[in-house]
Amino acid sequence: MITAIPLGLYIHTPWCVEKCPYCDFNSHELKTELPEKEYAAQLLRNLEEQLPWVWGRRIESIFIGGGTPSLFSAQFYEQLLSEVRARLALQANLEITLESNPGTADAKNYEGYRAAGINRISIGVQSFHSEHLKRLGRIHSAEQAKIAINMAKDSGFSRINGDLMFGLGGQSVAEAISDLEQLIALGVEHISWYQLTIEPNTAYYSAPPKNIPDDDNLVEIQDQGRQLLEAEGYRQYEVSAWAKPGAESRHNLNYWQFGDYLGLGAGAHGKITDFNEQQIYRTRNKKQPHHWLTANSDLLAERKTIAKADLPLEFFMNALRLRDGVPKSLLYEHTGLQAASIAKQLQQAIELGLLSDGSDRYLCTAKGYYFLNDVLELFMPDEQLILQTKA
Repeated sequence: MITAIPLGLYIHTPWCVEKCPYCDFNSHELKTELPEKEYAAQLLRNLEEQLPWVWGRRIESIFIGGGTPSLFSAQFYEQLLSEVRARLALQANLEITLESNPGTADAKNYEGYRAAGINRISIGVQSFHSEHLKRLGRIHSAEQAKIAINMAKDSGFSRINGDLMFGLGGQSVAEAISDLEQLIALGVEHISWYQLTIEPNTAYYSAPPKNIPDDDNLVEIQDQGRQLLEAEGYRQYEVSAWAKPGAESRHNLNYWQFGDYLGLGAGAHGKITDFNEQQIYRTRNKKQPHHWLTANSDLLAERKTIAKADLPLEFFMNALRLRDGVPKSLLYEHTGLQAASIAKQLQQAIELGLLSDGSDRYLCTAKGYYFLNDVLELFMPDEQLILQTKA
């Protein structure tokens, strides 16, 4: 039987100053005045529609993503979080994260964010090299990124994440490592360091950047970067996440441990467990901002049961991203599945040297972590394997 599962809250803000060419998130260039009052009202209506799904449960983390959440004022978040607290039970000292673009950083707003209860900030640096920032369509400079991080510190934030990308068009190994060195020197305790990927429905998909580093250079970047981060006291706890001890993102850990989360805002997704029905649901909100500025519009696009056949893949797609994996007991506690039901797939993964054997945790080997897609393929339902073969 599925037992108690941690619950997070994700809030999405869909507007940004400019759409970056690599971005496949639900973000839209702001062409008018920011509709703070109207959007706040719709977020609360969206929350109230979902409250019956989580009666009696306590929120353990909040993440505000985008788009560019730092376009919104401190007053917007003070009022919004106050209204959220009036409707949901919140765990004491929960982590509340806000994503910030250095190009919209404002000292007064940062102080206001902190006063509103936001206690972790994630700053989208991406690079400290001006030519790469320009190619990525970023609206900030390297100096503005450094100012934003120091501004966050001065405003009382001790939990700060910096986002960096590597594998950029025309990027050398030395430039990629220099980006890491500069971010480390700024004293952030968490670094999201991920490779540029070209996603459908992006400007880069239609016109890919030139001179992307080849495989040998990408391996060299990752090897040198790993050595640097480890030497500086960071530990890779997830595929793209490095943190000082105790500084891991609590909200993202909940995702990767197959926890539940409510999704509020344009295009936001959620995952909710119904303990009475022993069913797990995926939810998806409508994406376009105009749906969210029409008072009585339907906001929820879909609430869909995760089929039992899909649960192994859904679970391991998240859990095996973690360097330390997850306790084996979590499979039953969070999905209701017995390990015996996937014994064949587990054994095959062990025999291929992809999954650790004899541990009390589901944990990839070093080889399995490197070839994670091969591990996950073993847990695909038969019909998905057939479709993949035909594609």
